[in-house]
Amino acid sequence: MSATYDLQPAAQAVAELLPGIADDQLTAPTPCPDYRVRDLLFHVLGLSVAFRDAARKDLGPTTATAPSHMTPELPAQWRSAIPARLDELAAAWREPDAWEGMTQAGGVTLPASVAGQVALNELVVHGWDLARATGQAFDPAESAVRGSYEMLAASTEPAQREPIFGPVVPVPDEAPLLDRAIGLSGRDPAWPNNNDHDSGSATSSTGQSG
Repeated sequence: MSATYDLQPAAQAVAELLPGIADDQLTAPTPCPDYRVRDLLFHVLGLSVAFRDAARKDLGPTTATAPSHMTPELPAQWRSAIPARLDELAAAWREPDAWEGMTQAGGVTLPASVAGQVALNELVVHGWDLARATGQAFDPAESAVRGSYEMLAASTEPAQREPIFGPVVPVPDEAPLLDRAIGLSGRDPAWPNNNDHDSGSATSSTGQSG
């Protein structure tokens, strides 16, 4: 049986960032070069819905949308809407059936176990993105970071990564596990001090981070 993960700690860690994001930070840059904070928040909202429905095998418009750089307007009540969708996402993946069979996300049909790990990785990497962009600490559970790291470590060859991930940014083996996962995602853990290598992260049905 494939490994399963609890998405709740990572989802909660992302939700805890939201009260610390000021309105004047919505246009601030993020480690995703094509995304401002506002865009990334919409991306998190959309991926929460998409991967929730993927877990439920409720396939349709939310799971069939191809990745894109479209960034629709963020809802006015995003500080309450995003945590609610994150809770639904985590609850959906706590159901054993969520990890079984096939499902769809981002217009791609894939094993449900893979979709669950992709969803976890999205939370970890984009949570880090938001934290860095808004000057906050981000400390998801080690189990969540481990799941993200294992997924990213399995695709380090350029042919496996493009166009979803950027080139791996080398990080010392003795660095914290989160820093090593971030390096595997194509980001420099030192961002914004050195963001020459910042690049994309995992695909979701609402778009692909830049």
